[in-house]
Amino acid sequence: MTETLDLLVHDARLLDGRVVSIGVAGGQISLVREAGAPTPEATTTIDAGGALVTSSFVNGHMHLDKVYTLPLAGDGALTAYTSDTMGNAMRSIVEDASAVKKHYDRTWIMPNVRRALDEALTYGTLHVQAFVDVDTTAGLEGMAAVLAVREEYRGLVDLQVVAFPQDGLLRDPGAAELCEEAMRMGADVVGGIPWLESTDREAREHVDWACRVAAAGGHRVAMLVDDAGDPSLRTTAMLAEAMIEHGLQGRGVACHGRAIGTYPTPSVLRLIQLAKAAGLGFVSDPHTGPLHLPVRAFLDDGLAVALGQDDIEDAYYPFGRHNMLEVAFLGAHLLQFLTGPDQVRLVELVTDRAARVLGLPGDGIAEGTAADLCVHGSERVVDLLREHAAPRWVVRGGRVVAETETRTRLHRATATTTATTTAAG
Repeated sequence: MTETLDLLVHDARLLDGRVVSIGVAGGQISLVREAGAPTPEATTTIDAGGALVTSSFVNGHMHLDKVYTLPLAGDGALTAYTSDTMGNAMRSIVEDASAVKKHYDRTWIMPNVRRALDEALTYGTLHVQAFVDVDTTAGLEGMAAVLAVREEYRGLVDLQVVAFPQDGLLRDPGAAELCEEAMRMGADVVGGIPWLESTDREAREHVDWACRVAAAGGHRVAMLVDDAGDPSLRTTAMLAEAMIEHGLQGRGVACHGRAIGTYPTPSVLRLIQLAKAAGLGFVSDPHTGPLHLPVRAFLDDGLAVALGQDDIEDAYYPFGRHNMLEVAFLGAHLLQFLTGPDQVRLVELVTDRAARVLGLPGDGIAEGTAADLCVHGSERVVDLLREHAAPRWVVRGGRVVAETETRTRLHRATATTTATTTAAG
C-alpha cells in the first residue's frame, strides 16, 4: 500500500538551486524528489510555487528575560555599551542595565517572553539558546518565568535555557549557588561572562566553575567572552582550554568575542587552532555593537559560527523582532558579506550552521532530518535577504504552525489622469 504523507511541499527551491518536492511523515522528511516526479498522496499539500524553502531559523544568543525592558532601563546603558570602542561596556552591564533586575517579576516577564516567542514562530525561528540572568539582584525570578513559558511553547519553539550569572561570580558572591539551583530547576546550559571579573585569575575561576558544573551534570556551556574593545581580554582562550580540561569538547559556545577583532593576526590564528581542538562554536551579534568577531576568517578556517539576535528592545539594542533574516541582512553590511556565495552563507549562519553551533542536527533539507521548514515567498536568495519577510508558511515537525499573508494595493493614477490634473491646476 502506498504511504500517505502528512505533508507534501511541491515546487520547493533549495539554496543550492534544485527544485524539488519535499514529503513529510512522522515529523521527519521522508522524501526529497525532483519536481515533477511521482509522489504519494498527502494529508496536507503546500505549493511553494518555485519559492525558496529553507530549514527553520536558529537563534544562538537571546537574552529572553530582558525583552522589551528598554523603557525600564533607559538610554544610559545603551549609550555606554555601544559607543566608541565599547570601553564602557562593563559599566553599562554591572551598573546601568542591572537596575532593571530590581523590578523583576514574573507577572510582566512571562507576557514579554510569550510576545518574543510568538514573533519567533511568525518568523520561523524554532530553536533559541535563551540566556536568563541569575544573580543576587535578579534571583531566580527570571529563570522561573522563562522555564514556565518554555513548557507552554514545547513542541513549537525549542528553548535551550542558559543559567547566566550576568554580574559575574567572584564580583557577585552568591551567584554561583543561584546558578547551580537554576540548573536543578531545569536550565539546560551553564552560562558565564568571565571578562567581567576584576582579574585574569578570577576570570579563570569563573570559567573553571562553569565547565566543572557542566561536566558534572552532563550539560553544555555558553559564555559571553571578550565583549569589549580590549585586545588584552583573552577569555575565549580560557573557555576553550577549560573545555578541553573538563572533557567538554564540542559542547561549548562563545558569544560575541568582539575583542578578537582587535587581536594581532598571530593571536587570532593561535586562537583558531585552540578553538578547533575544543570544538568551540561561536555566535556573533554584529548589529549590537561597533565591534564584532572576525566571522569570515573563522568560517574560512572551518570553525562553527552562527549569527544571533542577542536582544529585543532592551538596554543593549533598541530594535529586534526575532527575525533572523533581518539579522542576516544587517550582517551582510556589517560583515561585508555581499556576493552571491556570501548571501547563501548568511542564510546558513542563521539555519543549519547555527544549529550545529548549538549541538543540534544541522543537515539541511534531506531525507531523515526533522521536518522544521520555512516556505518563503521569494525565489532568489538576494530577495530573501533584501525583504527579510516572514515566511509564507512555517512548519514544525511536519505541521504548519504559522502562516503569513500580506497584500498591498497601489492606487496609482494613470499617466493621462495625472497630465489632466496637472493641466487643470
